[in-house]
Amino acid sequence: MVTPYDLRPYQLEIANAVLRSAANRDGMTFSVMIARQGGKNETSAWVEAATLMYSARSGGSAIKAAPTFHPQALISISRLREALRRFHMPYAFTHGHILSLGRARQLFLSAHPTSNVVGNTASLLLEVDESQDVSPEKYDRELRPMGAARNVTTVHYGTAWDEESLLEQVKQSNLELERKDRVRRHFEYDWNAVAEFNPDYLRYVEAERERLGGDHPLFQSQYCLIPVTGDGSFLSGTHRALLRGNQERLSAPKDKATYLAGIDLSGEAEEADDARLRALKPRQDSTVVTIGELEERGVGMESKLPSLRVVEHYWWTGRPHTEVYSNLVQILKELWRCRRVVVDATGIGAGVATFLQKALGKSVVTPFLFTAQSKSRLGFDLLSAIGSGRLRMYKADGSPEYGEFWSQISKARSALRPNQTMNFYVDPARGHDDFLTSLALLVRASDYVPRRALGRLREGYE
Repeated sequence: MVTPYDLRPYQLEIANAVLRSAANRDGMTFSVMIARQGGKNETSAWVEAATLMYSARSGGSAIKAAPTFHPQALISISRLREALRRFHMPYAFTHGHILSLGRARQLFLSAHPTSNVVGNTASLLLEVDESQDVSPEKYDRELRPMGAARNVTTVHYGTAWDEESLLEQVKQSNLELERKDRVRRHFEYDWNAVAEFNPDYLRYVEAERERLGGDHPLFQSQYCLIPVTGDGSFLSGTHRALLRGNQERLSAPKDKATYLAGIDLSGEAEEADDARLRALKPRQDSTVVTIGELEERGVGMESKLPSLRVVEHYWWTGRPHTEVYSNLVQILKELWRCRRVVVDATGIGAGVATFLQKALGKSVVTPFLFTAQSKSRLGFDLLSAIGSGRLRMYKADGSPEYGEFWSQISKARSALRPNQTMNFYVDPARGHDDFLTSLALLVRASDYVPRRALGRLREGYE
């Protein structure tokens, strides 16, 4: 059994179980879930190094597949090279993805749906890194058969995501087998288990919990190892309760306060009176501006992260962008003197973003281009701001804006995607998500404010 001096007890537990099965040709399949930054890659590297050393004379091939070759497989290659150096083992590195020690080889492959990996064979060990991000179909069709001829031991590493992920499926299968034969196949260590051996890690995760909020799907899945479940609602009842504020809605800025804005732009529509158009077409897409007041938290407060209070909304439906240009400049520059503005620059929004950059300055206006990845990050950032108590809506004022805001918040849905991404939206059959998107862009604006420069920025505009 491997006993490297710097592996923690839970890492040794995993390594020894895997190596025992591999040495005995037991052909077991293991699932390993370790909280993010808890030593998963290090454990895997030691297992690979030991496998190569034990098989250097007899020979054979081990395979590790990752969701992407760059950067995930490359990171694993670097880890294994470091482990072999620490064992003072002379190895060869060839073809950009093969490490050899004597007659034994360790291959690193991509498990991306479009990768061509058919024909590779594992005779020593088969590993799947970040298994929760690997397509179950890809695994069953192309990866799993690689070890069939030699009944190799297989290991799935990763963190939780949703209940349909490959890793979660393997985990549930292993737990069922464990109930029958009492042989351990699933190893799981959440952040509390890792923190027992690393005080620095404890401080780091506690800071992440403060930043994200304890109910944030990324904190729950990556650190608590709890799969993301639910009814598909984007914001839980807890999130909605945290979002409700008691501050007054403002019509003008307060002295020495810092204001930001998020702008979701409508698609172009025919010219019409706002109220009439909403009556005829209540789901007509609108341009929405959300104004927020940034408030830094001082020493001794529960959180030192800045808070963001929504203080005003502007809403135009069916108005061409050319008609709202002057309104936007008057609102953002002359009235609220916003320090940062993030504007939807997707499609026809690019022209509005360029116009606003010329009118307010490039240092103030940041265009936001919507892609699957960028919208996922936007959604997670919004959940973080709400879940950590840093974002609050103004209190009820009976206005159409207030009513539409909460209507969209309650109707917002989320859909999980591969690689731990998601989409958030309002079903078009039920309404629009312009207030929701504008709020998310406001949160993004808070990332662009230089914390240490706030005092200097308040002295003047540009």
